Amino acid sequence: MDRTKARRIKMQEKIILTGIKPTGRPHIGNYAGMIRPTLDMISDNSTGQNFLFIANYHALNSINDPALIRMYTYQIAACYMALGMDLKTTSFYRQSDVPEVFELAVILSSVTPKGLMNRAHAYKASVDINNARKSAEPDDGINMGLFTYPVLMAADILLLDATVVPVGKDQIQHVEFTRDIAGYFNRRFDTNFMSMPEHSVQRSIEAIVGLDGRKMSKSYGNTIPLFEDSAKRRKLINQIKTDSMAPADVKDAQKSTVYQLYAALATPSETQQFHNLYISGGMGHGEAKKRLADMMDSMFEKSAARYNDFMSDPGELESMLRRSSDRAREKAVAKIEAVRKIIGT
Repeated sequence: MDRTKARRIKMQEKIILTGIKPTGRPHIGNYAGMIRPTLDMISDNSTGQNFLFIANYHALNSINDPALIRMYTYQIAACYMALGMDLKTTSFYRQSDVPEVFELAVILSSVTPKGLMNRAHAYKASVDINNARKSAEPDDGINMGLFTYPVLMAADILLLDATVVPVGKDQIQHVEFTRDIAGYFNRRFDTNFMSMPEHSVQRSIEAIVGLDGRKMSKSYGNTIPLFEDSAKRRKLINQIKTDSMAPADVKDAQKSTVYQLYAALATPSETQQFHNLYISGGMGHGEAKKRLADMMDSMFEKSAARYNDFMSDPGELESMLRRSSDRAREKAVAKIEAVRKIIGT
């Protein structure tokens, strides 16, 4: 077989899967860091299979309000639809609409050593916080959902035979753990049934800076909502911290939040032009903020209108999510039936 044909077959077999937790209103950091790169990757995978899910059970580890989880779920669904996701090429579903995920998670738990979970970054970080507190036990405030988070994520991935999982750098470990867990299953039952997914960290999936120069995060309160009203968004952009340099001064691009946000959204040529005008000297902070706001208005005006239309009809969003889960559910049912035969249940 020649290399060209081999590459073509490999492309046809690509199965992309990724998820997003409904833990807050989508913001610019989500868009630049995860949403846009994921939509681009899915669009390029026209000969493969694409699965995108809203990880509402993962969100239970940090949100206790059912109304909030439901609202955030609808916001994410409306967000992706407003940004042009094609349901003909992508199976877009709620995690809870595919209950086979949870059955597989239980099965995978039986082959996963506790020591592997002890090494999970999120768990270790929580333990470190407790260890730094006086009179605190190492596991204070840590629930089993957090501890076994990697197992549930492995179930999300392995259930649909994903070959590529787009992630941020902080989530590479989850895909590595998934490969470990797949290996434990295969060795336990003397099979090659579970696939070995690869992670994909795109260059643009990096930490996007927020209004205060730190990573844009809901926990820091420094976000710019993706579909914010134009006037409110401009007010937020005007709050971005800047230095006292004069317009003619040469600025440090790595320390300029305005520039970093512009570069995260603009094309390379637009970014270079902005760099020449602003960073190299000649444009003041006020004008730079105005240009950033103008660009966001232009980028999101139409999608914001679509987003608001979707959010005005949650009943239709609910129906869409249920209909869109059919392909994932069909594949999941077949996978679980095969797993049951392997494990003897």
